[in-house]
Amino acid sequence: MKNLEKILKALTNKRRLAILKYLKDNHKAPVGEIAGEINLSFKATSKHLTILSAVDIVEKNQVGIRAFYTLVADQKPATKYILSLL
Repeated sequence: MKNLEKILKALTNKRRLAILKYLKDNHKAPVGEIAGEINLSFKATSKHLTILSAVDIVEKNQVGIRAFYTLVADQKPATKYILSLL
């Protein structure tokens, strides 16, 4: 139950939902691109991505100095359901 609570807390933010929608539609994107799309600063977007990464919703792949984010392929059922609504 504690893990589900953490996941749900991570998903109860409109900016994080916007990030997830963008990644769902685009599959892979660097922080700066995501920030521009959701109209948020690089730093704030990075913080939201860290929260989503901590509960295994997104994963980061470092390519040189750029960090690319993607949705984790094997989502937990609650996360998978919420992503299906976006």
